[in-house]
Amino acid sequence: MSKRAILKRNRFKQTLNSGETKKLVKTLAVSVSIFLSSCAVGPDFKPPVVETPENYRFEKIPVESMINLKWWELFNDPVLYSIVSMGLENNRDVKIAASRIEQARASLGFTKADQYPKIDIEAGAGTGNFAGGTRSSTINTHYYIAPALSWELDFWGKFRRTTEAARAELMASEYALRTVQLSLISEVVSTYYLLLDFHQRLAISKYTLDSRLKSLDIIQQRFDKGIIAELDVNQAQIQKEVAAASIPLYERSIAKTENALSILLGKLPGAIKTGEDLSSQTIPPDIPIDLPSNILERRPDIAEAMYSLEAQTATIGVAEALRFPAISLTGVLGLASSELSSVTSEGGVWSVSGGLLGPIFNFDKNVRRVAIEEAKTQQALYRYENTVLTAFREVEDALVGVHTYKKQIFAVENKRKAAKNAYKLAKLRYDKGVSSYLEVLETERTLFSVELELSELKQQYLKAYVKLYKALGGGWITKEEMKFHSRPRTAFGMHIYEKSVSFLRRNPKFGAKLAITWENEPF
Repeated sequence: MSKRAILKRNRFKQTLNSGETKKLVKTLAVSVSIFLSSCAVGPDFKPPVVETPENYRFEKIPVESMINLKWWELFNDPVLYSIVSMGLENNRDVKIAASRIEQARASLGFTKADQYPKIDIEAGAGTGNFAGGTRSSTINTHYYIAPALSWELDFWGKFRRTTEAARAELMASEYALRTVQLSLISEVVSTYYLLLDFHQRLAISKYTLDSRLKSLDIIQQRFDKGIIAELDVNQAQIQKEVAAASIPLYERSIAKTENALSILLGKLPGAIKTGEDLSSQTIPPDIPIDLPSNILERRPDIAEAMYSLEAQTATIGVAEALRFPAISLTGVLGLASSELSSVTSEGGVWSVSGGLLGPIFNFDKNVRRVAIEEAKTQQALYRYENTVLTAFREVEDALVGVHTYKKQIFAVENKRKAAKNAYKLAKLRYDKGVSSYLEVLETERTLFSVELELSELKQQYLKAYVKLYKALGGGWITKEEMKFHSRPRTAFGMHIYEKSVSFLRRNPKFGAKLAITWENEPF
């Protein structure tokens, strides 16, 4: 390095270490202390107290701990497990929800940056004989370069409230993803059982058509021999066509259901591989149910609504802060000269300035801004309360569904046994000439209808379990979630709003996982 360059560097250091610089630093330090001691206007968020029932109306099982597992595995169908995993990995709605989390995380960092000083670089050069609005007889030339610091002190907590809102929105987006995942799993499982139902009804229709074809052949032979009237032949033909018409109906239903399930799995419409048929599906064991109040902890849509309420509450503070003056500091520390060659040799320049800008009279615009945010917060509270009410309704609906479908299936199974026996006896009576063919037709129609009804009821019974798991908050996708929910806890507000610092991370197998970090002390 040349002597001249070393000399310039030393002079620059001297400039930075000068008394003027120390004054600038001292001023900034005082500003920081003022900033740290300032207050944040607006209400602090407090989770609302929600009245919960002591027990569920239709739950007869003793209240215990919820099953913390991948609940769809209880149905004991490996094919179902694989398509659920595929849906969590490839479903586009899940990917959109995960992308919104990244957007919310970036928004949090973007918003948080407003709390801190901003440092820019300023540089310029100019020459001419016109300055200050007058013409000069000499030519003036100047050059300068300086870092510029600007900082609006968050004296009223405007930026802190904005950051608080952004952080709550990030948490809401995480639970929104969990809500989408839970809805996806439930919809995939329900659609899968609907597909099995249509397959079974198609099999029943084909079996019935084959049986009626055989009956029609026998009746036709009897008619050809003059034993029976042509009316019996026509009636048998009608019943044969009824069974034949049901086959394309269920083939169409199968194709449409496969297409719908394919979209849920994030792939093009096509055939879907199925496992055990509907009649062989395992009914899950009786479900131990948490205390009703614990549903507030488990349901991700409730947590999402709560964080949205927290974010909206923080915006009241932002609106309140806009009613007060904004205090800003500006500092410049650099080098300037009238000659480019001596820009580092003529000493440094510095300046510190403060500014205040506040509203005086604006026809109550700022007051109305606060009123707007307060009204929005009240709406968010109503949405939260409605989400809670809906959650309890869904649990009660699912419980009564499980309870009543089980009894209904038992009754219809008995009806099917009776219909089978009645059909058998009617055929014997008709073959012996004791009764007319109308009796055979009536028992045959009843048996066909009952078998289709039983298939649909079995599907609805399985879907009732799916709805119950969903209404209770579902099972857990990851080990992190299971560990989190196995910990003792007391108040929903405590562990959701004061302890949770969770962040979503993508999982290659299940599409996303919820990794929640907690402090070590119990709550």
